[in-house]
Amino acid sequence: MPRLADLRFRAATTLQRRVANPIMRRIPLQTVLETTGRTSGLPRRTPVGGRRVGDSFWLVSEFGERSQYVRNIKADPRVRVRIRGRWHTGAAHLLPDDDPVARLRRLPRSNSTAVRVFGTNLLTVRVDLDG
Repeated sequence: MPRLADLRFRAATTLQRRVANPIMRRIPLQTVLETTGRTSGLPRRTPVGGRRVGDSFWLVSEFGERSQYVRNIKADPRVRVRIRGRWHTGAAHLLPDDDPVARLRRLPRSNSTAVRVFGTNLLTVRVDLDG
C-alpha cells in the first residue's frame, strides 16, 4: 500500500476507534452495522452510513477488505443493521464488481463525503434484509 494511503488509513482508523465510533454507536438514530467478530465471536458494532432501498441496505466501505467489519463479514455474512433506531437481520454481500464511486452518489451526502475523504480502497457492501 502506498505510504500516503497507509497514513490515511492509520489516522482514520485511530480516530474512528478511539473517538468517533464509541460516541456514534450510542446515538439512537445513527445507522449501525453489527457483525460477529471473526476471532472472538462477540458482536462488533460499527457506525456506518448508507441507504435502505427496498429490502436491501447499501453502504460503501472506505478501506475495502482492510476494514474490520468487512473481514468479519467474510468470516460470517449474517449481520444486523440498526436503521432509524430499529434492528434488522440480514446477510451481507461484498460487491467488488460494483462501482463504489457511482454507488456513493446514491447514498447520503454526509457519508459519501467522509468515505471519499478518508477512503483508500472503496468497496460496496449490500445487506439483504430478512422479511
